[in-house]
Amino acid sequence: MLPDVLPSLDDDRHVTPAGIAEFRDRGHLLVRHLATPEEMDAWGPVITDIAMGCSTETRPLGQRDGLGDAFLQIQNVWQADALAKRFVFAPRFARVAADLLGVDAVRMYHDQAIFKEPGADRTPFHQDQYYFPLDSDQIITMWMPLAPVSDEMGSMTFATGSHRLGHLGEFEASEASEAAFRAMIAERALELETYGAMEPGDATFHPGWTLHGAPPNPTDAMRAVMTVIWFADGLRGIEPLHEWHEKDYAKWLPDVRPGELAAGRLNPLVWSRV
Repeated sequence: MLPDVLPSLDDDRHVTPAGIAEFRDRGHLLVRHLATPEEMDAWGPVITDIAMGCSTETRPLGQRDGLGDAFLQIQNVWQADALAKRFVFAPRFARVAADLLGVDAVRMYHDQAIFKEPGADRTPFHQDQYYFPLDSDQIITMWMPLAPVSDEMGSMTFATGSHRLGHLGEFEASEASEAAFRAMIAERALELETYGAMEPGDATFHPGWTLHGAPPNPTDAMRAVMTVIWFADGLRGIEPLHEWHEKDYAKWLPDVRPGELAAGRLNPLVWSRV
């Protein structure tokens, strides 16, 4: 399908009251076919090509630092291409995020293509909220495959109910966070859940405090996923508590200062009820 006739994702999609209750109780939710198979047949290859074209990683697996052996991470894809912006800013996706947060409007925090290559390592358990220098946890992440995710390949794993525990430690995503959070999960007898196989256009949503990770990719296929993070309109920046807050200010909130409304040029309003 040609880019100029890519399907519109501008319509509203409502979440049922049962879905909202499940999200708030469990700390995660799967929304099947948030984008239809036909829509993703068109959009999936386009977003994949744009994201891969933005990747600067040339080192093979086993020779990368940080989380490089877990996935390719391409951030702020929406700034690289107008078609990527159409997808990332889709009102359909943002409306679901607003409904699950229970807010009237959401702003863009950032997007992130996460491509787990064949043979890539696991993604350690972590809490996204640790990274966010904002004064509320009204922040939500969507995780949407751009290509089929098989049972063998594996989708995200969530520690159900962990979002109610709040901040669980000063851990960036790492082997240290994996060990510490695995121990906490066992100690608190939290249930680990995964949604298994997912189709392109299926999407999981989770709030910032939910403990989550992802298995390694033992298959010969790339696990191509697009993530989008939104936050409730009206949040403000906080004083940085660690280096990751400083990094997030620099990358996602470059013209926002502590105490100011998080409404900078990289944080436009994406969806509003009014």
